[in-house]
Amino acid sequence: MPRTWVASWGASQQVPEPQNALPAEDLTDATIRQIFHLSVGGSAVRVHFSNAFGTETLHVDSVHVARPVSSVSSSIDAASDRPLTFAGSTEAVIPPGAELISDPIDYVVAPLSDLAVSFHLQSPPAQQTGHPGSRTTSYFIHGNVVNAASLTEPKHVDHWYQVSEIDVQTPVGSAAVVVLGDSITDGHGATTNGNDRWTDVLANKLQSSQATRNIGVSNQGIGGNHLLTDGLGPNALSRFDRDVLAPAGVHWVIVFEGVNDLGGLARDGEVAPSQHTALVGRVIEAYQQMIARAHAHGIRVIGATITPYVGSSYYHPGPLSEADRQAVNQWIRAAGNFDAVLDFDSVVRDPQHPDQLLPAYDCGDHLHPSPAGYKAMGNAIPLALFQGAD
Repeated sequence: MPRTWVASWGASQQVPEPQNALPAEDLTDATIRQIFHLSVGGSAVRVHFSNAFGTETLHVDSVHVARPVSSVSSSIDAASDRPLTFAGSTEAVIPPGAELISDPIDYVVAPLSDLAVSFHLQSPPAQQTGHPGSRTTSYFIHGNVVNAASLTEPKHVDHWYQVSEIDVQTPVGSAAVVVLGDSITDGHGATTNGNDRWTDVLANKLQSSQATRNIGVSNQGIGGNHLLTDGLGPNALSRFDRDVLAPAGVHWVIVFEGVNDLGGLARDGEVAPSQHTALVGRVIEAYQQMIARAHAHGIRVIGATITPYVGSSYYHPGPLSEADRQAVNQWIRAAGNFDAVLDFDSVVRDPQHPDQLLPAYDCGDHLHPSPAGYKAMGNAIPLALFQGAD
């Protein structure tokens, strides 16, 4: 049967902030074991290692994959442990700014299962590449123990490092949906090790139907991310090629980003109405750029409306900022702009106060949804959007 590669898990890469980077001494002669929650299953796997923001060549001495015993433990099923190679070598030598994909191995993984990836570094990266907003625990310990059934008193941290994507081999006709977003996509307010972001809910929902269970979900959200300016992570336009166009098997992208641009404009004090108007125009222009670039690669673009954030103590938006959100959402909803629309605004807003999140869907900061809000968002996505991958 003909097979194809599809991204089953992914995370956007950035330079970890100082408080999220691991100390160099902890990454000297160190094994790092990380757990990744897959979406679609397959008969073979390959793992992407990223040195996207590294300033020097990264040497990864050895890499193993295994099935973890649980999502909250460093222990693995030793019988499932397998080494990975890179062009036949157990060592990956990754140039600065680059990414390497491991050689594929026959390795059956079930949909919605976890995969542990363990790798050893003799020397720490000159500059780390990773994804701080993992909401998933990673483990690290000195020595090369990549195939150990359990790690003895490892240190742990809730971040991911150097791994950017896991692909699975599936029948032809399979595909992936990439989600480009900020902290609401990255999962701020979700449960650590709970896999209850709205993208996780979507992955579960896709598996519930025979027509869509061959579709993977790659979450390319970065907390604090902007469409137009670098903040936490590179701006969305600058990372579009790597995070949206490059993942294996991508057929759709959901664009759900912009609240940080809108909220940031007047965060430190109100500005002139003309600046609000100009920002709305630039946000829409960014969407248009993304649509054009995706369409050039045959990718359908689904726009998601920006959710309410009045009451946020971080942005404390006034009437002009709320008017900006309404203007942007009007453009997103209008026919002929995006290929389809997800109206997340209507899903999570309070009908009595439509400029605010429904209290039951509010994590408490009036900006990010709660797990209940994420569940409502994921469940509101029509599966018909993703049928006809082939």
